[in-house]
Amino acid sequence: MPRRSQGTIPLLTLDPGAANPLYRQLADALRRAILEGRVAPGTRLPSTRSLADDLAVSRSTVVTAFEQLNAEGYLVSRVGSGTSVPGDLPVASAGPLPTGPGDGTAARPWAPPPPRPFRPGIPALDEFGRGPFGRMLRSVWRSPDAHALALTPPAGDPDLRVAVARHLRGSRNVRCSPEDVLVTFGAQEGLAVAFEAVAGPGREVWMEHPGYIGARHAAESVGARPVPVPLDEHGLDVAAGRRRWPDAVAAYVTPSHQFPTGCTLSLPRRLELLEWAAEGDRWIVEDDYDSEFRLAGRPLPALQGLDEAGRVVYVGTFSKSLAPSLRLGWIVVPEPLRSRALGLRLARAGAGSPWLQQALARFMEEGHFARHIRRTRRLYRARRAALAQAVATHLSPRGVVLREPTGAMHALLDLPPGLRAAAVARSARDREVEVLPLDYFAIPPDTDVGEALLLGFAGYDEAAIADGAARLARALDDVGEAPPH
Repeated sequence: MPRRSQGTIPLLTLDPGAANPLYRQLADALRRAILEGRVAPGTRLPSTRSLADDLAVSRSTVVTAFEQLNAEGYLVSRVGSGTSVPGDLPVASAGPLPTGPGDGTAARPWAPPPPRPFRPGIPALDEFGRGPFGRMLRSVWRSPDAHALALTPPAGDPDLRVAVARHLRGSRNVRCSPEDVLVTFGAQEGLAVAFEAVAGPGREVWMEHPGYIGARHAAESVGARPVPVPLDEHGLDVAAGRRRWPDAVAAYVTPSHQFPTGCTLSLPRRLELLEWAAEGDRWIVEDDYDSEFRLAGRPLPALQGLDEAGRVVYVGTFSKSLAPSLRLGWIVVPEPLRSRALGLRLARAGAGSPWLQQALARFMEEGHFARHIRRTRRLYRARRAALAQAVATHLSPRGVVLREPTGAMHALLDLPPGLRAAAVARSARDREVEVLPLDYFAIPPDTDVGEALLLGFAGYDEAAIADGAARLARALDDVGEAPPH
């Protein structure tokens, strides 16, 4: 039977028989109520225990739902004060918002709380926004040409498309011309356009498991059906995908640096995946979200560069390399899909600010982008070393193991036997440290992915990393001392 809430919040209905886990149903229902103004800014929510009793679900279901909404900025929790909707959240006229962590490009009607260690997905914001890019913006603003004053073409600013194509050919071995490049509102919109172009309502799309939750939401937003394909040390298990989901029409992969595990799709697997796509008139959506910052050796060439049959849609973003607030990304579209993708892009409201796109084009053409990448890569190496040292000092004595990160944005910590990642994440939040349990990225009903925590480290200096690790160690101690429940 459906379970319904009563009392101080609007009626919430959960369906135990649905494929979606109860905690996600609850998070979705609360999010919707907040956005529609049925739960007003400043409202204090019932305690997790009373809401669990009200809905006849376990307390951990409610706690996990609250954690997700805390991470997304819809709720704030303080020790001794309970959980409430932020008081400055203007939501009644905001309309629906995308769900999931995304890449920072999803539209939000309020400023999220400032990042604190170890919130994933945050680049070194202190390294961008000064100097050259500001000069580019001022230059465009002071001396706009005719097309800076007009609407941007739906495919994006022509100069930016030229700059992106040149960058991708030189640094990622991507086969593309400017005509193949479409500028998007970040990777999240690029993924939605890609999935709508290659799949469609009811069609199955392979998803890495565990994998990026924003890609799953993007596929679901266009009616596609994400299905889980397991990973091993070589990346996506193509053979398992063939056995489990033979009717899939597309696959989503992060081959250069799998999110969130960090593994790399091996060359034999890349060739196997390309063969799967070519033989069945299928498509591959390649998300190359942080490849510029591979720290173990040279950046790996993109999967798209190996694609002889033209079956790969290549998605990228400036949110990780520069700043999430730019809300700019791109997709490289094979010629057979170009007209359809452009139509979908146009239907989604054009391609954004010409001023920003022209400034970014100049920033790239004058070499500032390449210099920024080199400088930031050096910084991230130092921050990765700081994380390794902090883990060795504060966490390794407690049985925690750091998986050596090959990328520069995040790392995984494996927990010792007996500790649950979700419980540690809750305890860490009480100590003002943000980590995500690995099973947050699982695709229901396959949620057994091991007890590990995802830590972002790129956006935090050495002092913040050391302090965050010390706080996380105390959170581990709190969980270890707590009686089971």
